[in-house]
Amino acid sequence: MDGGGGVEAGTTAAWMAPHRGMYERATRHPFTVSIRDGTVDPAAFRRWLGQDYMFVKEFVAFLASVLLKCCRQSDGSDMEIILGGLASLSDELSWFKKEAEKWSVNLAEVSPLKSNTEYCRFLQSFSEPEISYAVAITTFWIIETVYQDSFAFCIEEGNKTPPELLGTCQRWGSPEFKQYCQSLQRIADRCLADAPADAVKSAEEAFLRVLELEIGFWDMSSSQS
Repeated sequence: MDGGGGVEAGTTAAWMAPHRGMYERATRHPFTVSIRDGTVDPAAFRRWLGQDYMFVKEFVAFLASVLLKCCRQSDGSDMEIILGGLASLSDELSWFKKEAEKWSVNLAEVSPLKSNTEYCRFLQSFSEPEISYAVAITTFWIIETVYQDSFAFCIEEGNKTPPELLGTCQRWGSPEFKQYCQSLQRIADRCLADAPADAVKSAEEAFLRVLELEIGFWDMSSSQS
């Protein structure tokens, strides 16, 4: 999954064999592949840009709920890593606004489409206290990892990614962001190793749900579904 090592095998890696097909559908979706191939429809990219801005605003609240669970259910050693992710979202929202201006996307007029609404509703469910930190941190890890893997593919050798989209791809496809995702994976694996069986089962279900929702989000970007 991590495309080059750096994370010891754990629970999350063990999920990949039975779910490899779905993971690849999420990380090698025709939408992101079209960016790499240089054939992406500008209208589809603009749609993704507006929808993802809406998603990130909801993601702030989700990540705050992960941080809260970390404070209450762990020894706090993970706090700095999660705080780093939360702090980066301010810059990310500013980046979306600048990109939207460049692409003539009026963010004030963007309304979340069905797949986006469904994904945001899933994120909102993590405010429930009964959802454990192990499940929440696993969910955070896979959301970030799908983006990292998807956009890293767009800047690998041989890509034909349009120059105007390289900044977007480098934002999530960078080695630094990959290292951050690997840090999250190590935390998730540590938590899952100590979690009861029902929590591990719930974490795997959340892992699969994220993959489904990511595929739906890429589909939406391509077709307004």
